[in-house]
Amino acid sequence: MTTRVALVTGGTGGIGSAICKRLAKLGHKVATNYRDEAKAKSWQAALKAEGIDVAIVPGDVSDPASAEALVKAVESQLGPIDILVNNAGITRDTTFHRMSALQWQEVINTNLNSCFNVTRAVIDGMRGRKWGRIVQIASINGQKGQYGQANYAASKAGMHGFTISLAQENAKLGITVNTVSPGYIGTEMVMAVPEDVRAKIVAQIPVGRLGEPDEIAYAVTFLTADEAAWITGTNLSVNGGHYMGW
Repeated sequence: MTTRVALVTGGTGGIGSAICKRLAKLGHKVATNYRDEAKAKSWQAALKAEGIDVAIVPGDVSDPASAEALVKAVESQLGPIDILVNNAGITRDTTFHRMSALQWQEVINTNLNSCFNVTRAVIDGMRGRKWGRIVQIASINGQKGQYGQANYAASKAGMHGFTISLAQENAKLGITVNTVSPGYIGTEMVMAVPEDVRAKIVAQIPVGRLGEPDEIAYAVTFLTADEAAWITGTNLSVNGGHYMGW
């Protein structure tokens, strides 16, 4: 397998960590961004204890200049970025009639505008080399909506609109662009939800359990493989059958 340079935004979270680990185990050179240096260094040390080396670079992907600096720093350390996973995301949940402009803007900036900011900084290089893999990590709630998440659902649905347009523009240049939409995954955030609420969520999932972060990571590595060259513009739903659209 050809060794590539991969940038995973928001890589220190539950799903992001799993993606970083899988890509690194496949032999790729992997980097992620951070805003909290102490937390990032602790995370990096824990991975090194497992024999996994992931570069960490400061960067706020919601800011265009910071995102561009992040990409330049990664490429300076590791080489040209061939794999980009736009995984960074936040929530600011509340019903829409109570939602402030700031709550809307923070989610759109971090979840959706970051896709523009980081992808814009890598796309010219991919086009020049005629090879690239770009994956957006969206959400089941971008497909079906969710009470109290108008901002989040809009941002995640927007990610796939971005995917299908970018896929069309770059298909002839060896660049694939796809979306992965996870269902409810057993991350720290989900496990912090009261047990009775989690039980109600699980009851709606045909597989009968929450997903594992590594199951999302597997979907990402499938789409970023050399052999996935004929898969582009698709949304891969990984949700245990919770939402079945086509």
